[in-house]
Amino acid sequence: MSVSSREERILGIIETARAKRPRFKDAAITMAHGAGGKATQTLIEGLLAPAFGMTEFDDAAAAGDVLVTTDSFVVKPLRFPGGSIGELAVNGTVNDLAVAGARPLAITVAMILEEGLDAGVLRAEVEAIAQAAREAQVEVVAGDTKVVERGHADGMYLTTTGVGRPDPRARLGALRPGDRILLSGGIGEHGTAIMLARGEFELEAAVESDTRSLWPTVDALLDAAGPALRAMRDATRGGVASVLNELARAHRVAMVVRERSVPVDPVVAGAAEILGIDPMYVANEGKLVAFVGPEKADEALAAMRAIDERAAEIGEVKTEPQGMVLVETSFGGRRVMDQLVGDPLPRIC
Repeated sequence: MSVSSREERILGIIETARAKRPRFKDAAITMAHGAGGKATQTLIEGLLAPAFGMTEFDDAAAAGDVLVTTDSFVVKPLRFPGGSIGELAVNGTVNDLAVAGARPLAITVAMILEEGLDAGVLRAEVEAIAQAAREAQVEVVAGDTKVVERGHADGMYLTTTGVGRPDPRARLGALRPGDRILLSGGIGEHGTAIMLARGEFELEAAVESDTRSLWPTVDALLDAAGPALRAMRDATRGGVASVLNELARAHRVAMVVRERSVPVDPVVAGAAEILGIDPMYVANEGKLVAFVGPEKADEALAAMRAIDERAAEIGEVKTEPQGMVLVETSFGGRRVMDQLVGDPLPRIC
């Protein structure tokens, strides 16, 4: 069997296995179910979606004339280099709206507070929420507060709901072979900052979370690419790798990513190498992946680089093997970039 035919056979086996509908058969919930990988996919598609009659799994969905999204934040620690849970909650919510092609308008915030939480910490997070909302140009219009017994909430959990107005320039749709894959900047910074802030690995490095509103980037993309902008996704839990796999499956296309083209800060790359983690799977909170028709890819990339000079074109949409993501490695080989089952860095958002 030649190398090429052997590759084709292996890819066919993987493709067949991944085409099967997920079935939720686990006896208990584990941390992997919240990681954004295969276990999360099985939970959503095998249990939640059938129960609620869901056929699509985007982070924001239409409700009349607006788009709505909801999210929860259980990050540990509450404050980390570059941000905090309050800032993260606002940005994570408005970003889900932005990548769905909606201009964020308003959010609600529900707080679950642990008995004994320092009032100074609470005040700091309330101000962080208010400041992030001002910067994202959204209003906090409603909320709720609950308190649970000491030892039951790691200080604070937040749940947010966001509402946005669909932008008339956004005509997002199906991915097509030949579409270019664009990345808005360096990856893995948020997850790495959280990991280092926990002090679990005795590593020291100056890495800050990239948490920010993505609406300015989306606004620039909509102007530059117009209808050639096929789809966008913010690369949070599970990182860029999970986003690419989800969209390859959903749109029944293949993707090829050039490893050399992916922007990774040397400090992030070094920390990931020491820990045996691929930066492509590490969470971001201020980066998006965009899919743009080849006729507008250069203009779209230029618009993204005007906001972050590290923005890059990292790959292309293909036809086969359907539903899979392949990586052209720095050494000239190819490998499958699959979804992770669990998460090497839990509780990062």
